[in-house]
Formats: sequence, structure tokens, C-alpha cells
Amino acid sequence: MSTADNSILGLKMPTDPRWVDLASISLEEILTDHAFCEQKAATQCISLIQKYPDRIDLVNALSPIVTEEWGHFRMVWAEMKKRGYELGKQRKDDYVNLLIQNEPKGVPGEEKLLHKLMICALIEARSCERFRLLSEGLEEEALRKFYYKFMISEAGHYRMFIDLAEKYYDEQKVRDAWKLWLQIETKVLEQLTPRGDRMH
Repeated sequence: MSTADNSILGLKMPTDPRWVDLASISLEEILTDHAFCEQKAATQCISLIQKYPDRIDLVNALSPIVTEEWGHFRMVWAEMKKRGYELGKQRKDDYVNLLIQNEPKGVPGEEKLLHKLMICALIEARSCERFRLLSEGLEEEALRKFYYKFMISEAGHYRMFIDLAEKYYDEQKVRDAWKLWLQIETKVLEQLTPRGDRMH
């Protein structure tokens, strides 16, 4: 069973397999979007460290992830340069923005971190699933191997955010929050039209 199998990740709505065909047609666009996703992932980890500097386990866990995500950006950028692609402008990530808009309002202050960790875990899980599709569906073998490495990495990040949540919150509370976010993500995806020029 694949590391990114939806039954392992818990995702309720699988990506339409035809998304890979769209992505392969828009390779420069999908690589550009991927590059910016890696930048944003590094920035999000920095933001969490800045917001929760007293959470030592969080600081210890996320510090190396910042370096790793920026390294991923450099890998994608190197791949783009090799192909003669330009980075282009950063684009809006409707998927991530809609998830953030659904962050529960009025929750106790001590529970806000739980939902932030769930959002991060969800983004990593969905990215992992999309990378799996690219690693299996692209025609070019080098790119399939390229995305297989990213798939493995994102699976580890997804697990790390869940593990972090379980350090700070009761296991049942984390499980319930994860179920809530899986439902929210399904509604978010129903609002979006799959695009081959976007990673999410």
C-alpha cells in the first residue's frame, strides 16, 4: 500500500486522477505553484515558532522543517531552471485560504494551536496525495522519481503535525479535531474546480 494511500492519510475525497493529465500539460505552472507552496510551508513553520516560542517540543520539531521546506523550494527551483522555466508570480492558494477561513471562531485560546496544527497536517496530507499521483502518472521517469521523494517527505510532515498535537492535547480531542477538519476539507474541495496549474 502506498505511503500516500487515502486510507492511511484519512482523506475523505480522493483527487480526480485526471488532475495529473491537466498538470502534465501545465508543467511549468505546476512547478511554479509547487515552488511557492514550499516557500509558504517554511513561512508557516516560522510563524508557528514565533507565535508559540514557549512550546519547546514545537520549536524543536519545526526548526529543522523550516530548513527542509526551504531546501525543497531550492530543489523545485533547480528543476525549473534546468528546464528553462521562469519562477513567475506567486499565486493565491484558494484551497489553503478557504481552510484558514474555516478555522473555528470563539474557541478557547489554549485550543487555537490544535486547529492550526490540524490545518498544517491536512495541507501536508493533501500535498502528499497529489505528489503520489504525480509520481505515478507523469510520463517522464525523472519527474516521477522527483515527486516520489516529495511524497515521502510530506507523509512524514503530516505525521509530525499530528504527533505534535498529541503532545499538547488529549488523544481523543485530536482525533475529533481531525475528523472535523476532514469534513471541512471535503466541503472546501467541493467549492473548488480542479486545476492543472495548481498543486491544491
